[in-house]
Amino acid sequence: MNLSQRVSLIKPSATMAVTEKATALRARGVDLVDFGAGEPDFDTPEPIKLAAAEALRAGQTKYTPVGGTDALKTAILSKLQRDNGLTYEKTEVLASCGGKHALFLAFQALFGPGDEVVVPAPYWVSYIDMLVLAGAEPRIVRTRAADGFKMTAADLETALTPRCRAIILNSPSNPSGVAYEAHELAPLLDLVARHNLIVISDDVYEMMVYGGFQRTHVLTVRPELRDRTLVVNSVSKTYAMTGWRIGYTAGPAQVIKAMSTLQGQMTSNPSSPAQAAAAHALAGPQDSVTQMVRQFEHRAQFVVQRLAAIPGVECPKPQGAFYVFPNVAAYLNRGAQGPKTGDDLAAYLIDAAHVAVVGGTDFGYPDHIRISYANSMHNLERGLDRIDAALRKLG
Repeated sequence: MNLSQRVSLIKPSATMAVTEKATALRARGVDLVDFGAGEPDFDTPEPIKLAAAEALRAGQTKYTPVGGTDALKTAILSKLQRDNGLTYEKTEVLASCGGKHALFLAFQALFGPGDEVVVPAPYWVSYIDMLVLAGAEPRIVRTRAADGFKMTAADLETALTPRCRAIILNSPSNPSGVAYEAHELAPLLDLVARHNLIVISDDVYEMMVYGGFQRTHVLTVRPELRDRTLVVNSVSKTYAMTGWRIGYTAGPAQVIKAMSTLQGQMTSNPSSPAQAAAAHALAGPQDSVTQMVRQFEHRAQFVVQRLAAIPGVECPKPQGAFYVFPNVAAYLNRGAQGPKTGDDLAAYLIDAAHVAVVGGTDFGYPDHIRISYANSMHNLERGLDRIDAALRKLG
């Protein structure tokens, strides 16, 4: 059976591939430490699970409006006002089957052949493939570790062409944990305004900042860009709800309507009990978020210090999220049989040390690996000891 041409344009998600391999190894009884998973290791808070159980008992198991229940939309609007100082109407928000689904819909609704979209690197692995599926061309802007992996206005201006229609900003970032401060966003947004670009603000990790970092939203810095900005978020990371699959988008009503039409022909509404749980998560007490972020901050400090003690490994300190993105070039190309890329090194680590990490190629940096510290301190200690020993064996 012949497959469509579009399938040949993309590849499986690198992060999901590592997760699947790690799961298979554990099923075989391998004592594996998994630093590949991009999800909190905490359980969904009990009150959120109870909200879903109550919805089930109340018979909320039917179709809902495509874009989400009234209760969920109300909770989304409340969250945007409370945390971001942003005011939207219900016609300007859409609930989807996860943040990835929200981004996919946005790209399909906005972009097509001939359009270019600026993507700062390192970038989340799925941006590129989702843009390609929309017919658009990613305009990748490489950033430098010396600049904290942050795109400068000079970087952006050099990359812009007459075909550029949009820019994706992910702060804090997957995979680097980089987050932009207001004074760093301002010159970028000046260029956005001057060139009439659309902003896709991927806020999935927005609540996970630490080390005294003060998060600032794109629309706080430049409120006048509201009609050219899509705010994409989800409950997955903030509330440890990755499996519930609820994401959401806020933006101009015309774009939200187009995304809703697409969603109506793809998935219809997100799961109705999951929507009830998400509504409670967004509108209810936020103390679980604070506690989780405090744990991530402690782990980040440990991981950065531990990696710094390994000769030749360079690891910038993250401002947020729950990843580090160390440069492992010192351990590449050491011999004919040794690893040539971070992907090769990731394969070596999972086979030789039983530690799962993700190679950096699909993030745009083949001499790096991504390590998730969404794991217990016990496992972080064990896993980093194994990585240290395995790297030293490379000579």
